[in-house]
Amino acid sequence: MPISNDQRPIETGIGGRPEPSEILAGIDLSGKTILVTGGYSGIGLETVRALVAAGGQVYVPARRTDAARRALDGILPPAHISEMDLGDLRSVTRFADDFSAHHPQLDMLIGNAGIMACPFARTAQGFESQIGINHFGHFVLVDRLRGALENAQGARVVLLSSIGHRISPVHIDDLHFDHRAYDKWQSYGQSKTAKALLAVGLDHRAKEAGIRAFSVHPGGIFTPLQRHLTNDEMVALGWTNEDGSPSERAALGFKTPAQGAGTSLFAATSPKLEGLGGVYLEDCNIAAPVAADATDFNGVRPWAVDQEIAQQLWEETEKQIAAL
Repeated sequence: MPISNDQRPIETGIGGRPEPSEILAGIDLSGKTILVTGGYSGIGLETVRALVAAGGQVYVPARRTDAARRALDGILPPAHISEMDLGDLRSVTRFADDFSAHHPQLDMLIGNAGIMACPFARTAQGFESQIGINHFGHFVLVDRLRGALENAQGARVVLLSSIGHRISPVHIDDLHFDHRAYDKWQSYGQSKTAKALLAVGLDHRAKEAGIRAFSVHPGGIFTPLQRHLTNDEMVALGWTNEDGSPSERAALGFKTPAQGAGTSLFAATSPKLEGLGGVYLEDCNIAAPVAADATDFNGVRPWAVDQEIAQQLWEETEKQIAAL
């Protein structure tokens, strides 16, 4: 599988659990226009908080604008929050076209929003919901904002993948479980692999125009992303105790939401990544590639950073969107 030579750790001088203020120390984002999906809960909220503190002009599209305005009260002005539903590509297109009309330059786009391990459902366009929201929605958003990103002459796109990419590669011939039994974890894994491959494909196509793209694993964190899981399921995963409290493993290994925002912030702003792109990051560094059957918790499996697979997924995504 062809994997970029850049997919290897570098010297960052940053540990795996820095606070946002450590990552953004000395970085001035004044005058930078930044878009963060899912920016009103969990990791996304902490990402927005940190970017605003560094001087960035941050905008958050939200399916639930009332909830977003409540969560971001005192952080963002209400005018920086607009309606967008990643599960409806018409909504994504409307938002992106309106945003670029008012903001011809976009310096950073952080695709934080997503869903995890939910019951089978379909998006407005009939796509299976996890890949429909996590991948297709962000694909259209990035595509419609390409002009604004190019105008920044040095934009970065950061897409949140997950260690969940290890669960499944993408099934190009059956992205929506039309011909295989639905499994919520296989679906989640496929969608997070797709999001990593979107970064690979975008970086390949857009780096000559000054856009660099990264995917990130934020680490284990308790956030609203787990809302579709019962406590019994989280006990089985080793995340919680029977009473719902964090397990010893989670207490030792999980990050706070603010620490979980760290790798996204690093990918979006660090000078250490100048000249790099199309790679998967974890713990504020580029992850090492690992074998497809690796059993440890670090590194990226080859199918999530393979350039040929990224090309195939890009073409299939375009084909399915064009057929709507």
